[in-house]
Amino acid sequence: MAGGLVALLDDVAALVKATAASLDDVAAAAGRASVKSMGVVVDDAAVTPRYVQGLSPQRELPIIWKIALGSIRNKLLIILPVIILLTLFAPKWVLPVILMAGGTYLAFEGAEKVMEAWHWIKHHESADGELKDEKSIISGAVRTDLILSAEIMVIAQSSVSHEPVWEQALVLIVVAFLITILVYGAVGLIVKMDDIGLALAKRDSSLAKRFGSGLVKAMPVVMTVLANVGIVAMMWVGGHILLVQADELGFHAPYGAVHHLEEWVHHATGPLGGFLGWLTNTVLSAIAGFIIGAIVTVIVLAVQALLRRGKGDAAHGASQASAGADPEGSEQERHDDAAADSVDGAAEAAPTQGEERA
Repeated sequence: MAGGLVALLDDVAALVKATAASLDDVAAAAGRASVKSMGVVVDDAAVTPRYVQGLSPQRELPIIWKIALGSIRNKLLIILPVIILLTLFAPKWVLPVILMAGGTYLAFEGAEKVMEAWHWIKHHESADGELKDEKSIISGAVRTDLILSAEIMVIAQSSVSHEPVWEQALVLIVVAFLITILVYGAVGLIVKMDDIGLALAKRDSSLAKRFGSGLVKAMPVVMTVLANVGIVAMMWVGGHILLVQADELGFHAPYGAVHHLEEWVHHATGPLGGFLGWLTNTVLSAIAGFIIGAIVTVIVLAVQALLRRGKGDAAHGASQASAGADPEGSEQERHDDAAADSVDGAAEAAPTQGEERA
């Protein structure tokens, strides 16, 4: 009996050790996957602050919290199941096509805002001329996060694609929480830096006061810069997704040219080669994203104009049909109007005639 119990305990200990080793492997794989997707994480952190720019300071953190919850839902309830199912059952070309659709949306969003800033197209405003409400802000941020999160999760999955499916799922869950905490923790810190500066400015220390005052003065500029960086990041990430996924689908020329130039700059510029090569890839990806996004923007605006014109023509036709449906009534209305004018004229003439008799 005792021997059987010892054997059972040995089996349990071996299982615990194996589980611990597996968890170590998952943690290590999650770390590698997170590092591999860090470029998109930086873009995500740059894009998000623009959604709370100009809002009441009391509402900044609650809105960021709601966006973070939406981001977790995106990763765990939408992206993770889709990636696993596509990995198991779909042809290999499906995932790149989905990513390209998301990249096109990002490029469109960024290019549209650049074209508005350059006055190439009319700036879009709400119907009542007021700022969007919180619900609209959150939904817009969560939609953009869906695309960025999909890119992050796909990059993470590609680094563990050789592992069993259950381990891929665990790694993606860890990456989802880790990246969300990192991104939205950084965003929350960024948008509250002015409050931190105000608190420091009230300290007794002269150094703390100077540092706090500097933060307060700098944060409006920092937020404006981040908002603009976020717009560029959407074109950069969107263009990069389109170039890389087109390469995955067999259209090698566009990304091949970008990669070739990146490598040339890398090897030709010495110690700064790594950074300048990355910058070359980034700039060319942003240009590609702007070109594609601008084309999509023009198409979207043209379709919207056609739809508005169609609705206007339909409304005009309905009005004419209503007016022509009762010609007798219209004639009667004209007759009544003429009679009313005659009565009014007689009433005006009566005092004049009385004055003449007087």
